[in-house]
Amino acid sequence: MITEDPKDQDIHEYLAEFDDIPGTRVFTAKRARQGYHMNQFAMSLMKDENRTRFKADERAYMDEWPLTEDMKQALLARDYNKCLDLGGNVYFLSKLFSTDGIPFAEAVSTMTDMAFPQYREMMMNGGRSPEGVRSIRANAASSGETNEGSR
Repeated sequence: MITEDPKDQDIHEYLAEFDDIPGTRVFTAKRARQGYHMNQFAMSLMKDENRTRFKADERAYMDEWPLTEDMKQALLARDYNKCLDLGGNVYFLSKLFSTDGIPFAEAVSTMTDMAFPQYREMMMNGGRSPEGVRSIRANAASSGETNEGSR
């Protein structure tokens, strides 16, 4: 539980609260450490020569980086939600979107349950409603579920 006075707050409890936000991966220090090499790989794509090498043989280029096999598979599949789960940061991953010639908003739409035209329309109309997406535990309790649900 988050408290008013920070000195009364247990840091582990505070960070655990981030896991209760449905569909959201908060980029914490833990995620930054976990995804460091994936994010550095993505940043390398800022250089034209690296983009050229990557496009010529994606797997070979990624094999030059100390990435886990899960990271490589997520990147190859352009499974951005999995990349985020593995510590990727959307702003670093945007270098991959750009390398693929995909606009940021279109790439981000792949992280939702909407096609890009529907995602764009939703965003133009003020974004997603916060109703039902504030707490995994609260959603489970209101629906009578016994588990915490999933992202």
